[in-house]
Amino acid sequence: MQKKLMVTLVCSISILPALHAQRGLTLQQAVQAARSNNPFLKPASLQVSLAQSDVITAGLRPNPSLNNQTLQLMNAKNFAPNTKYYEPQNRQVWWQVTKPFQVSGQRKYSQEVATKNVTVAEKQYADAERDVLLDAGNKWLDVWYHSMNLTLLQEAKANIDSLVKTQELRLKNQVISSNELVRTQLLSEQYQLQLKTSQQNYRNELQNLQLVTGTTVTGSIDTTDPVVYIAVNQQVDSLIRLSFHQRPDMQGAQAGIEAAQSNIRLQHALSKPVPELGLIYNPQNTVKYFGFFGTIDLPFYSRNQGGIKKSQIALQQSQQQLTALQQQVSTEVQTTYQSWQLSKENVTHYANILGKATQVLNSVKYAYTRGGTTIIDFLDAQRTWFDTQKMYYDAVYEYRKNYLQLLHVTGLITQL
Repeated sequence: MQKKLMVTLVCSISILPALHAQRGLTLQQAVQAARSNNPFLKPASLQVSLAQSDVITAGLRPNPSLNNQTLQLMNAKNFAPNTKYYEPQNRQVWWQVTKPFQVSGQRKYSQEVATKNVTVAEKQYADAERDVLLDAGNKWLDVWYHSMNLTLLQEAKANIDSLVKTQELRLKNQVISSNELVRTQLLSEQYQLQLKTSQQNYRNELQNLQLVTGTTVTGSIDTTDPVVYIAVNQQVDSLIRLSFHQRPDMQGAQAGIEAAQSNIRLQHALSKPVPELGLIYNPQNTVKYFGFFGTIDLPFYSRNQGGIKKSQIALQQSQQQLTALQQQVSTEVQTTYQSWQLSKENVTHYANILGKATQVLNSVKYAYTRGGTTIIDFLDAQRTWFDTQKMYYDAVYEYRKNYLQLLHVTGLITQL
């Protein structure tokens, strides 16, 4: 019965890490959490609401104006016979109601510009979201990297600690010198110091991940997450064309050109006079008059020349910004793709030598414990194994960062 209980406990303990890994935060979950909860995205989203408010303003029509003028006789000798100061026979009243009429499409083009600006604001928000998603992915990778480094140090220290105990027994039996024990203990202490630093780095990066995702990561991340969710099989030229259509900043630049074109039409419309028409009711000394009112600017001097010129320059600026952005995107995709390919090859190379480093360490350790080699050979094999493991994790980390960067520069990261 006790034997069965021990087997059950061992199985339960072995299952716990797997369950913990399943409950851990994956990279995709971190990215999705950042999209919903990132504290910096929430105020950025209000820019779209601000732009939508301008659409409401652009759709409003000019208010009518009410004008009153009252003229009162001041000298009593001019009053109508048998009347007092306050009687209507001694004053004239002017009531006028007028309204501007935008007959040249000013309201239409104002709405068009405001609507295009909403599109620009939406694309700017989407681009800010793209940057936040990359930041969240990188923070997740930072946690993963420090988690792997922490695990590596724990494994290395456990191996050295077991050897320290063996060395203590061998010294007691006078098989080795005290110098060999001290050198082994020194390496263990070095690992211990690195372990403390690695633990603090891991906690720091975990807090950074919590900030960018806007959530509390109660446990850890899923270190078994393969990270690669979107296969990138296209060549550079195809990726560049994809980026031109996929990236929000490219879409925003194109929307900015359209908004600038609409603004030119608006500025031309604003150069046209806006007539103001209305009705007049004018009782004069109890004699009632009714008439019409109309006024219009005579565009001899001001025809909105500055606004038109400014809108034309703004269009040129938007077009040049799009051209510059296309060059930037093309460069970013090419350099990132090349770095991604190189880091992929490095991961493959380091993975091939991992087994060799482990095999050498086990062989040297076995030979050393039996007196077949020196402590120098063992320590050298231990450092080689540790450095190889470290460089492998560095290569995987770099490969994954380049992968996320490639998704970012192509705009595919929004599909995670």
